[in-house]
Amino acid sequence: MVIKVKKIGRFHVLTDTLLQHRFSHEQLAGLALEGGADTIQFRQKIGTTREMIQTTGPMQALCRRAGVPLIVNDRLDVAIASLADGIHLGQEDFPIPLARKILGEKTIIGGSASTLDEAHKCLLEGVDYVGFGPVFTTTSKEDAGPASGLGLLKQVVQEIPLPIIAIGGITQENIIQVMQTGAYGIAVISAVCCQKDPREATRIFRSILESGHHA
Repeated sequence: MVIKVKKIGRFHVLTDTLLQHRFSHEQLAGLALEGGADTIQFRQKIGTTREMIQTTGPMQALCRRAGVPLIVNDRLDVAIASLADGIHLGQEDFPIPLARKILGEKTIIGGSASTLDEAHKCLLEGVDYVGFGPVFTTTSKEDAGPASGLGLLKQVVQEIPLPIIAIGGITQENIIQVMQTGAYGIAVISAVCCQKDPREATRIFRSILESGHHA
């Protein structure tokens, strides 16, 4: 089996307007980009398709200017309409092989996994990266399962020959522990979006990632 690995970012910021109401998706994307995020993911579970397309259009323009990919969570139609660079799909979302057939090989496709078996399934279905978690207990995602812990994350990293993006309860205090498992990168929601200064929160995360203290 030949694994084709695209250029995947190490620091994914998922924008959110449910946990906080001070910033729009577009504003959060702009602040995260200024702080050093190298992937922006639009995640919204409510609202009309038209509203989502109207939201992701300006976000894509921001990301294009910054040279950073915009990934849409779950919604294949919104990803297509907004010319997003990729899509992230959960275990119960649009089938990954069919998404690949529709979107083509150049599009980034990420898959969610919370167990080793799910991570293997993502690999076999042809994702470009696996979002694994929740590593720690999180309140950012209502559909998140129990925390998987660092031990299982390390096992996934060792067995799955793809970039593993850790997600779920990741903070500035535990990011070094997460990266010491060998994870390729991290994804955060509230640790950036719900902070007083999302730009500064992003900058600190980026600084820790680049410090090499976890190597």
